[in-house]
Amino acid sequence: MDKRELTCIGCPMGCFLTVMLENGEAVSVEGNTCQKGDIYARKEVVNPTRIVTSTVKLEGSDRSRVSVKTSTDIPKSKIFDVMKEINEAIAKAPVSIGDVIIKNVAGTGSDIIATGNGDLI
Repeated sequence: MDKRELTCIGCPMGCFLTVMLENGEAVSVEGNTCQKGDIYARKEVVNPTRIVTSTVKLEGSDRSRVSVKTSTDIPKSKIFDVMKEINEAIAKAPVSIGDVIIKNVAGTGSDIIATGNGDLI
């Protein structure tokens, strides 16, 4: 059996977690004080995911960039592919919070959505 130790980010408690793995599967979690810890630990050791936040170049606006994020968490292994697409993207003003800037970014099934506004010049 393999053992992984993590600090939980599921709630503000920051519990120290110990996860036991067998054949690549989490079989037990210890140290969590709430259910969020168990869920987080099992997911983190088998299929870690993240929300990506960044900015996209914005044309035709008084702002040069607009803040964005993934609409859902994505596999951690896809972060560099997602960032490559984000860095190459150019949004055209006007942009409003919630607008989809990139659909299905890097084939993840997640969209890049605006988290800020960009008005026309």
